[in-house]
Amino acid sequence: MTEVRERLTDGVTLLDVRERDEWEAGHAPDALHIPLGELAGRLDELPENDEILVVCRSGGRSARATSFLNGNGWDAFNVDTGMKGWAATGNPMVSERAGTEPSVL
Repeated sequence: MTEVRERLTDGVTLLDVRERDEWEAGHAPDALHIPLGELAGRLDELPENDEILVVCRSGGRSARATSFLNGNGWDAFNVDTGMKGWAATGNPMVSERAGTEPSVL
């Protein structure tokens, strides 16, 4: 998971495709949140020239999103360990819930 964090430089976007409650519980700082079910209608929010790293809870939804994005012209890669892997390796997380430690639902 360290390699994912190291890839998050200019020209790389981390896209979180989990549902709103999962996002609010805990997510990577600076990630872009577009739930998988809304992705097709919100493609205009993605940077066209960035590499996209796609994350969900454990890798299933992000694999589907990655396939969809690659089929529509983006350079997307699945973070197959998901936010569970992100959190387990001590990467930074933030919560949208005041006074609550970030967690992965």
